[in-house]
Amino acid sequence: MIRGWYIGASGMNAQQARLDAISNNLANVDTTGYKKDVAVSKSFPELLLRRMNDDGVYNTYFGSADAAPIIGKIGLGVETNEMYTILEQGSLKQTGSFQDMALNGEGFFTVLTPQGERYTRNGNFMAGKEGYLETKEGYPVLGEKGPIFVQDISFIVNEDGIVYDDEQMQEIDRFKIVRFDNERYLKKQGSSLYNSNDISGSAHIAEGYERPGLIQGYIETSNVNVVNEMVSMIEVNRSYEANQKSIQAEDSMMTTLWTKVASIR
Repeated sequence: MIRGWYIGASGMNAQQARLDAISNNLANVDTTGYKKDVAVSKSFPELLLRRMNDDGVYNTYFGSADAAPIIGKIGLGVETNEMYTILEQGSLKQTGSFQDMALNGEGFFTVLTPQGERYTRNGNFMAGKEGYLETKEGYPVLGEKGPIFVQDISFIVNEDGIVYDDEQMQEIDRFKIVRFDNERYLKKQGSSLYNSNDISGSAHIAEGYERPGLIQGYIETSNVNVVNEMVSMIEVNRSYEANQKSIQAEDSMMTTLWTKVASIR
């Protein structure tokens, strides 16, 4: 019965992690370029049960065998394995601002932060006071020559990410769009930014078929489906309550057991 408490508690912890992920997804449904998270759980190894009182050995023509019959297997609960980020494409929304950018395909913009280069799908950019293209947090957007300097002029960006002066059509720079060997292992660090690690591999400039198309005047919306998230939230709540009731039932049986033992003694 004590094992039942731990099994129910592990299920409640796993459902709590799922609920936290769903709540965060719903909170960022209007965040540009946000990618939803899914809590992935794994089960503990199962335990094989036998009837101890019937333990023994019987003889056969070919040797001996265990007479203890197998009852079956019992699960030992679950735990949260990882928080998996789904990087599928979000819808494109037209804004009319020539400073907004959207990536049509897999890949990331590169921005420069005090901690070094970071990566984002949020193309809601603006020209800063010093004339550099920046994120809303003030981080410079990087081109292949460094921070993209646009002054206060209007500019044109083609599908390959090359930035041109709108008046003289001179090339200014080219957006540094990067890819990774294992993009699913990128780590979120807030403000729509991602950081690379040893598992994801280092960033490399996307070229050829792996380079996404860049669309000016659009932004990418989040890939969160509100209806699906609400359905998942109802499912999580019911699973949480089921684990809670199992613990209450185990506690009730334990109380009954100790009451009977005490009355017999």
